[in-house]
Amino acid sequence: MVADWEWDDTLFLGTAAHYQRGRLPYAPGLADLLAEVLGLDGRGRLVDVGCGPGTLALSLAHLFREIVGVDPDSGMIAEAERGAAESGVTGKAQWVRARAEDLPAGLGTFTVATFGQSFHWMDRDLVAATVKDMLQSGGALVHISDLKTETRAVDGLPHPAAPYAAVEELVRHYLGPVRRAGRGTLPRGTPGDEAAVLTRAGFAGPQRHVVPGGQALERTDDDVVAWAFSMSFSAPHLFGARRDDFEADLRRLLREVSPSGRFSERRPSTEVFVWWKSTAEPGPVPTP
Repeated sequence: MVADWEWDDTLFLGTAAHYQRGRLPYAPGLADLLAEVLGLDGRGRLVDVGCGPGTLALSLAHLFREIVGVDPDSGMIAEAERGAAESGVTGKAQWVRARAEDLPAGLGTFTVATFGQSFHWMDRDLVAATVKDMLQSGGALVHISDLKTETRAVDGLPHPAAPYAAVEELVRHYLGPVRRAGRGTLPRGTPGDEAAVLTRAGFAGPQRHVVPGGQALERTDDDVVAWAFSMSFSAPHLFGARRDDFEADLRRLLREVSPSGRFSERRPSTEVFVWWKSTAEPGPVPTP
């Protein structure tokens, strides 16, 4: 866990309803890459730890017999259930409201465990060891995130870029200079170096893959407002009685940058690290 910070259940309070509109999607081809690397064929079981509104698990549902999403936020679980119903996969999906630290929670064993930009919020050593025990021999833990090292210029696209740096400055104006996280703060941000944690837990690897992004997207001011309210550091409840004032100032800022209310963006590339439970030669995960 992050020093001097304790998780609490307001970390993502109120953000779930804004995720689908606000967050940028993973790069196309992610499911195809995982199917090839892991030898997925519609059998096996997936556990998505810190599943949020089910974004990742639902995009991979066709590759598994059963998907299980775990998240401590009730709003996220409700959105995941709604998404599963819309996708027609309710019968193969299970959504569990629990912290990753509460695992294994009687969920059984899995062929694959995924962490989609969620691992940094957890007691990582504890969770890594627990998830390793939940994987079948030869199973895989997959860490997935946006590629942080790329630039995504919008030169040649029809609209200006969304002014994310200015939005974050506006958040600091309202909430203070230190990043908020639930009822606490993160003066040094979230931890990195997942490799050290997973190596300590006894995983073999990793295999690194990048699914290329760069595809042009058009975003509206409503999308950017949803992005702000989907983030832990600017979750709606943090603004208290000033929430409407913040949104009004945010919308003014966005219209100053783009009077049309439209922005150009490029989809981020997706970085994938595959870690194996066994030390044998990496290959397709076993199917029960």
